[in-house]
Amino acid sequence: MVQRIIEAAREVLVRDGYEAFTTNRVAEEASVSPGSLYQYFPDKSALVTVVLERWSAEVSDRVAASLAGAGPVDVRDPASVRAIGDALLTAIEADAGLLRIVWEELPAVRHRAQQHALERRIHELLSVHLAAAGMRRGDHAARAWVIVMAVENVAVRWVLDRPAIPREALLDEFAALAGGYARLGSGAVGQDGG
Repeated sequence: MVQRIIEAAREVLVRDGYEAFTTNRVAEEASVSPGSLYQYFPDKSALVTVVLERWSAEVSDRVAASLAGAGPVDVRDPASVRAIGDALLTAIEADAGLLRIVWEELPAVRHRAQQHALERRIHELLSVHLAAAGMRRGDHAARAWVIVMAVENVAVRWVLDRPAIPREALLDEFAALAGGYARLGSGAVGQDGG
């Protein structure tokens, strides 16, 4: 029953939006009485928190699985960066409706902890990959953070706004961004005049 309530809460949240989200609508969608719902979830806030925690874990797991299968990531290698960008896009596109609610309707305080946890996990995974790819000690943590923040924000806006930029072109831009940043950080830009 708890799983049915959580799935119904997610459906109602995406379909009706945060402002119209109520425990009564969730109970109706789950085909349970409001009293039964309240046995497990005391209020709207508790339901939204569980939905967000699960969604964040799903996105994080999808990105982690994609990165795990990609082998060592080298931000100087366009194919590696494209793989990271593609993994993130695929993970957040899987539930664009909920992504829109989280980014555009929920008060930031409602999802900040889940967002930071997701960013932290991806940052840690990417840091490990950058270290394995031979980045200088200390460089990989800072570079991973900047790359994660830049790619995450652009990816989210691309999924939500659907600009006239094809996916492949966006992945090329991610590769150019990260590659240029990595060269700049290693001093290569200044050394070769580029």
